[in-house]
Amino acid sequence: MKAGSGKGRKVCVTVTGVVIAIVLLIVILALTVFKAKHPVNTVDSVKLDDLHVSLDIAKLSVDLNVTLDVDLSVKNPNKVGFKYSDSTAELNYRGQLIGEVPLSAGEISAGETKGFNLTLTIMANRLLSNSQLYSDITSGTLPLNTFVRLSGKVSILGFIKVHVVTSTSCDIAVNISNRTVGNQECQYKTKL
Repeated sequence: MKAGSGKGRKVCVTVTGVVIAIVLLIVILALTVFKAKHPVNTVDSVKLDDLHVSLDIAKLSVDLNVTLDVDLSVKNPNKVGFKYSDSTAELNYRGQLIGEVPLSAGEISAGETKGFNLTLTIMANRLLSNSQLYSDITSGTLPLNTFVRLSGKVSILGFIKVHVVTSTSCDIAVNISNRTVGNQECQYKTKL
C-alpha cells in the first residue's frame, strides 16, 4: 500500500505543479502581453464644410449655419478587440451644446485604427440667446469645441473584462472670413 500511496502523491504533486504553472502563466500574460492599454483618439482633421453668416446690424442679430467635417481615428493598441457602445460626438460653443451626431456601437480589432468621418451641423436656434455670438462673428473668429467619448470593454483571455472610457476634446477657432479652421488644441483622456 505504501508504494501505491507514494505514486498517488507524486501524481498529485505533479498535477498541482502543472495547475500552479498554468495559473502563473495566465497571470503573467494578463499583466504583460495582454495588459489593457489606453485606446488613443486622434482628431486627424477638422474642415469647414459649409458656412453661412448674415448680420442684421439694426437688430443686432446673427443668422448662422455652420457644418464641420471631423475626421477622428481611434487606435486600439491592445492584443484583443475593444467593443464600444452607442455614443455621440458633440459640437459646443462657449460651453453650450449646439450640435451632435450619433456614433453607432461597434468594435475595433486588436491593433486596428478605426476612422470616423463625422459631419456636425450647428443647431442655430440654440445660439440665438447667446450674447457673445455677435461679437465673435464681428471679430471674425468663432470658437468651437468638439467632444467625442467612447465607452466599452476590452476582454482579456476571454474572461477578464476591463471597462474603458476614452474621450477627445478639441478647441478650434473657425476663421469666418476665409472659411477655414485655425488653431486646434486637443486633450485626450482614457480611464480604465
